Amino acid sequence: MLHWADYLKIFMALVIIVNPVSALPLFVSMTASNTEAEKKNIARIASFSVAVVLVLAALIGQPLLAIFGITIASFKVGGAILILLMSISMMHAAPNREKQTPEEAREAVDKENIAVVPLAIPLLSGPGAISTTIVYATERSSPAHLGMIILCCLLVALATWMALRLATPVSKWLGETGVNIAIRLMGLLLAAVAVEILASGLVVLLPGLK
Repeated sequence: MLHWADYLKIFMALVIIVNPVSALPLFVSMTASNTEAEKKNIARIASFSVAVVLVLAALIGQPLLAIFGITIASFKVGGAILILLMSISMMHAAPNREKQTPEEAREAVDKENIAVVPLAIPLLSGPGAISTTIVYATERSSPAHLGMIILCCLLVALATWMALRLATPVSKWLGETGVNIAIRLMGLLLAAVAVEILASGLVVLLPGLK
């Protein structure tokens, strides 16, 4: 049975992989011409979209994998590799193609409303966040565990909303160097999360590793 410390760890892992800090410069630049009320609305819609995506991943992730005949262990290994690639990009403070390609970034400039695409999807709740949510949601089959995972997802969305609401002052305070340092530190923590998920999947697929 998982304890509160375990769910705190899950919450922190989701915050790190959603990584709202990395979205701050983009949010500031893409909302430069918007009014304060419009920025608040974009932040609210983006955070709500993150909550919807992550909660849906927790609820229907396992049944969806079953339909395609994918085992949880295999999904853990595949998801861990994706997360590890993201963490390497973060540690180099490089644009993350797993979340958003340069083509998608250029297309986003022309969009009137960036809250859902590309801000919420795929920048914040991208493949890495979705796969991580599914992995943690399938660790236990009890309704109580699923409820706690959903609570973690909602708290992550709340943290995302708070970060986006404070985007302008935080970006100015941290500066480009500060943001890059924060992203690199999160990348290091994310790499550790990826290794844990990878190890738990490999142990099931390759029992001889125990």
